[in-house]
Amino acid sequence: MGAPPPSADDPADDPADHDAVRALVEGVLAWHRPDDRDLPWRAPGTTPWGILLSEVMAQQTQAERVAGRWVELVERFPDPSAMAEAAPAEVIDLWVGLGYNRRAVNLHRAAVVMVERHGGEVPDDLDGLLALPGVGPYTARAVLAFAFDRDVVPVDTNVARVVARHTGRVLDRADAQALADGAVRWGRGAATAAALMDLGATVCRARTPACEGCPVMATCSWAGGPEEDPAGRGAHRPRPQGRFEGSARQARGRIIAAARAGLLEGGAALELAGEHGEAVLDALVADGLVVRSGRGFALPGTTGKSRDGERDRED
Repeated sequence: MGAPPPSADDPADDPADHDAVRALVEGVLAWHRPDDRDLPWRAPGTTPWGILLSEVMAQQTQAERVAGRWVELVERFPDPSAMAEAAPAEVIDLWVGLGYNRRAVNLHRAAVVMVERHGGEVPDDLDGLLALPGVGPYTARAVLAFAFDRDVVPVDTNVARVVARHTGRVLDRADAQALADGAVRWGRGAATAAALMDLGATVCRARTPACEGCPVMATCSWAGGPEEDPAGRGAHRPRPQGRFEGSARQARGRIIAAARAGLLEGGAALELAGEHGEAVLDALVADGLVVRSGRGFALPGTTGKSRDGERDRED
């Protein structure tokens, strides 16, 4: 392995870095074919709500895995009002298998905020989006780009990796964002964002980059080395999760799965919590994923009782 790549003292002010990213954007826009990835939210007519839903669902989950489930959720909740009127339990029910159930609760909370403060519409400004529960800088920018075609690029791990490799620099979060935003062609925010994301997902992959088949290899400063991969360090490098088996995450998943079937007795909940004990139950309550109901636990917005196979909703 060669010498490590230079760190970014301030690449946002370096003309060479801006030129490199502009060349990158020009190249990927010429190469990109959005239909090559069959993602349903890219269909014409997708509403800002549909875009927001897709972005929240795809947080830490591969887009292709989300696609079919997105269709189900959009059919059940076609707008924020429909979700806000439902019990949080129903959203959690439909979220099963997507992981990180806290996202389902935050999405329901965001729908309530949109109904109460924005007339049931997705806000079209950065501050309004960032004020929604569960919406951070990346998701807010993704909605601005894909729903409203603003000239911003949401910098996720894929985009940051592409930009870092193309400039040959280790980038922090702010510099990766500034370089990406500075290279957006006027009026093509959505196209630029999608092209960079797809390049990172399909060609400029983290562990197995296909440099020989890359459409922008000629202008890439790294192009497979031999220097150390500049995307191997920096703020957006992938962070491996801890072991799942025996973890609190696994215990949380077991408890929520059991609560989906109806009221979960306290003793049974503690048994599912295992060595993590009451701390896991307290955390689930604090996160709004379960509520204490009598001597047990239930999903929020329900009585925890079942009738004819359907959970009763609290009025």
